[in-house]
Amino acid sequence: MAVLVVGGAGYIGSHVAHALKRRGYEVIVYDNLGTGHARLAQSFELIVGDISDGARLGSVLRRVDAVMHFAAHAYVGESVTNPRKYFQNNVLGGLALLHAVLDSAVRKFIFSSSCAVYGTPAKVPIPEDLPRSPVNPYGVTKLIFEHALESYGPAYGLGYVNLRYFNAAGADEQGLAGEMHSPETHLIPSAFEAIQRKRPALEIYGDNYPTPDGTCVRDYIHVSDLAEAHVQALEYLSGGNSCALNLGTGRGHSVREVLSMIKQVTGHDVPGLQAPPRPGDPPQLVADPARAEKLLHWKATHSLEEIVSTAWKWAKAMQSPTEVKAEEVD
Repeated sequence: MAVLVVGGAGYIGSHVAHALKRRGYEVIVYDNLGTGHARLAQSFELIVGDISDGARLGSVLRRVDAVMHFAAHAYVGESVTNPRKYFQNNVLGGLALLHAVLDSAVRKFIFSSSCAVYGTPAKVPIPEDLPRSPVNPYGVTKLIFEHALESYGPAYGLGYVNLRYFNAAGADEQGLAGEMHSPETHLIPSAFEAIQRKRPALEIYGDNYPTPDGTCVRDYIHVSDLAEAHVQALEYLSGGNSCALNLGTGRGHSVREVLSMIKQVTGHDVPGLQAPPRPGDPPQLVADPARAEKLLHWKATHSLEEIVSTAWKWAKAMQSPTEVKAEEVD
């Protein structure tokens, strides 16, 4: 089976591409390289194109059997200050991709969604049937696309899986992929940047949340576990079913707990700077992954220590000036 990984030169998409390849799937990566990196797709056929380019998509869709969609802007804070950018790409661009798929013979679609669709949840851990009430434009755009799939699926015979990620973290154990965001906003690589003096200090947003230590609690899931879930979701689609699933560990860690683990793994204190809470940040987001475990026969297996250890190994590999220079050219 051939799979088109749209946004496959990005962080999560590249890990999924490698997981598919390891399982014997043919993989084609489609990415505009706006935020992705050619290096992360060097093991695959890479087609450089935008998700709004229906003609370019149409030519490659004739060669594949399934599509995985990762090509979305994903900075919550930026979505608050520049929502137009997010609706343009995540909604209008996403619909252009979806329409190109409908105009092809492909009827298997996996969507990279987010726990942001839940907003501030009424209870934690979060089951899939909890009301979806996003509190930031990023979450709104993910929810709109989920609604599109829920409407298009039965109308056009499109099988889909909405995979709602919690906090993806870590790096490929073989060193093939890891986080390369610019700017970096995720907690763990941002902490490494502070340790490596690439930034003056790590900003800790909020210390008065209704959580055990006052900092935000999140469900950190290793990106390799996420990748395996996508492979399982593709196999699930072969049965002609559609669904929405939470991908997480079922356990939350506070910002301070993560920083403690970073010190344990790296041997370095993280220079920190207390900052006000960010708009649109719920106090706690923790998955109830029971449905994914039941339907996909999948379960997250990596610990927080493994997440931090693999991410630290990747960060040290990326610290070399020659590596940075090469990526600036991509």
